[in-house]
Amino acid sequence: MALGPGVEAPDFEAETHRGDRLRLSSLRGRVVVLYFYPRAMTSGCTREAQRFNQLLDEFEKLGAVVLGASTDPPERNRRFAEKLGLRFTLLSDPDGSIARLYGVLKEGTKRPSAKRVTFIIDEDGVIREVIENVRPAEKHADLALEAVRRLRQG
Repeated sequence: MALGPGVEAPDFEAETHRGDRLRLSSLRGRVVVLYFYPRAMTSGCTREAQRFNQLLDEFEKLGAVVLGASTDPPERNRRFAEKLGLRFTLLSDPDGSIARLYGVLKEGTKRPSAKRVTFIIDEDGVIREVIENVRPAEKHADLALEAVRRLRQG
């Protein structure tokens, strides 16, 4: 079960699609939209990433950072980001440890993957909203933007 609102977001460090490393706690003081996606290069994840990319300026106007995380290796995420021209950071979680921390790891599959879940994390590192079970996938970005707006109006 995914972590819920009011819980401190577990800290982690992950390799980005750019080849550097990012620690979640380094983003304290900013709102973080952490969205997990099952697999790069698939149709649903492509539409989802494209929509986050389309809305990125709106997120940034609200002071929010968008991070996409999957169990894909960094090279696959790099190709995905380049193919789509993504302007936000993708994180690799190849062993599923970050997805497990957040309660979104799909169990019992050949290759571990994450469920499609988005966490809205406030400036203090506390999860404020969790968005799950959204179909179609691209609606995730719109719902996340609404959640950030609510947090800012808060």
